[in-house]
Amino acid sequence: MEFRVIRYFLAVAREENITKAAEKLHLTQPTLSRQLRELEEELGTELFVRGKRRTTLTEAGILFKARAEEIMSLEERTMNEFAHLGESIAGDVYAGCGETEAMRDVIAALAPVLQRYTDVHLHLLSGNVEQSMDYLEKGLLDFALLCRSNPPEDCHYIQLPYRDTWGLLLRKDNPLADKPAIRAVDLRNEPVIISAQLTSRNEIQRWMGDFSSLHVSATYNLAYNAAFLVEQGMGSMITYDRLVPCGTEFRPDLVFCPFVPALHSGNFLVWKKDRIFSRAAELLKKTLEEKFNNA
Repeated sequence: MEFRVIRYFLAVAREENITKAAEKLHLTQPTLSRQLRELEEELGTELFVRGKRRTTLTEAGILFKARAEEIMSLEERTMNEFAHLGESIAGDVYAGCGETEAMRDVIAALAPVLQRYTDVHLHLLSGNVEQSMDYLEKGLLDFALLCRSNPPEDCHYIQLPYRDTWGLLLRKDNPLADKPAIRAVDLRNEPVIISAQLTSRNEIQRWMGDFSSLHVSATYNLAYNAAFLVEQGMGSMITYDRLVPCGTEFRPDLVFCPFVPALHSGNFLVWKKDRIFSRAAELLKKTLEEKFNNA
C-alpha cells in the first residue's frame, strides 16, 4: 500500500465524486478508478458505494478513512522532522491535554523556550485520557498531560505539583448550592452530567461507592459545552474546580461545590518509554523535567 494511493482514496472520500477528485489530482478518471479498485482488492473489501452522482464510503471505507488520516498525519510529521534535521533546533511538537489548570503551569514553563526557539512549534490537542493515550500509542503525540490518580505503567512521566479538586457544578437555585460541600449521598436523587470516561476512574468509584445509584442525564467529553446543559437545568455536572468560570458575567447563575471528603486527581505529563524524540521535543521535555522534577 503506497502513500500515493492513500492520498487518492482520501481525495475521493472528501469530494464524494471520482471525476472531481481526478481533476484535483491531475489524473484521468479511469486511472483513479483503477487505483481505487486495486486498493479494495488489496484490502479485500469494498470501500465505496459508487452511485451515478455521488461516491460514498462503505462501513469499511469509514474505518479505512480514519486509519488513512492517521497514516498521513504521521507521514507529515516524519517528513517535517527530517526536513529540520540539519537545523539547530526546529520542528513540530504535539501534546495532548485534558481540561485542567495544570496546563497553565506547563505553558508557563515552556513559554520562554518557545519564544527563544521560534522555529519550534507546539501543537495542543485537547481530549480526555482515553483519546490522549490512544494518540500517544499511535505515535501521533509526543506527550500527554493526564489527570488521574497514577501514571500509566508503560510510560515515563513528570508529576506536576498541581492537583485538581473534584466537585459539582450546579445552578445557584439548586437546593444543593446552599451546602458548603457535596457528599455522595447528596447525589442519589440529583440528575447528573458526567464525563463519558468517569465510571472508569478509580478515585471517583471509591468516593462514590455505587455508580449504579446515579441518575445520569447526559455525558460529556470536554466541560465547556456541558456547562450549557447545567445552565438549562438539565442536571448538575461532576467536574473539576475552575474549569468553568462561575459567578462571572458569562456564567452568573452557576456555582461550584467541592466534594467531601475532599477528592483530588494528580496531573502527569507522560510519554511512551520507547519514544524517540526529535530535538525539538527533547528540548521541551528537558525544560519540563528541570522545572518540575526539582520543584
